[in-house]
Order: sequence, then structure tokens, then C-alpha cells
Amino acid sequence: MAENTNLDYQKKKNKEEMKQQVITFALMIVFTIIAFAMVLSDLDKLFVVPILFLLAVVQVIFQLYYFMHMSHKGHEMPAFMMYGGIFAAFLTLLGLTVLVWW
Repeated sequence: MAENTNLDYQKKKNKEEMKQQVITFALMIVFTIIAFAMVLSDLDKLFVVPILFLLAVVQVIFQLYYFMHMSHKGHEMPAFMMYGGIFAAFLTLLGLTVLVWW
């Protein structure tokens, strides 16, 4: 009986995870279509480029969190290292941008 309960729990957990992955995949497709539509439109570059970067960042987060399973237990240290690297790269680019524009 305990094995049945554990199996049912695992099936429910897998079903919920698959649902989240399908929803995330659909959102990523929608974001990609929006990005292509914005590039093809005659909108101002100063409006389009930041929106494209925002959509790209959201897609990277979706990829890491849902498809690379960074939300699961045991992935705290790799996640910390990746986010730390992203933060260091951001600070580096910000510093170089300030130096160039100063």
C-alpha cells in the first residue's frame, strides 16, 4: 500500500512538472513570435532593442529554471555559481560602458 501511495505521489509530481514545462515552452514560443514581429515592424530601434533584450533574459531564465531543472533540490551550488557569473558579467559590462561613456 505504501508503494502505491509513493507511486501515485510520483505520478502526480511528474504530471505537474510536465504541465509547467509545456506552459513554459508555449510562453517561449510566444515570446519568440513577439520578438520576430517587433523586428519586422517599423517601430523605433530605441523601443525594440530593450524589449528584445528583456524577452531574451526571460527566455534564459525559463531555460535554466524549468528545462535545466535548476529549481530541483541539489542544484543550489551550480545555480549560485551561474547567477554569480551572470552578475559579475553584468558588473563588468556596466563598468566598461561607464568608462567608455565617461
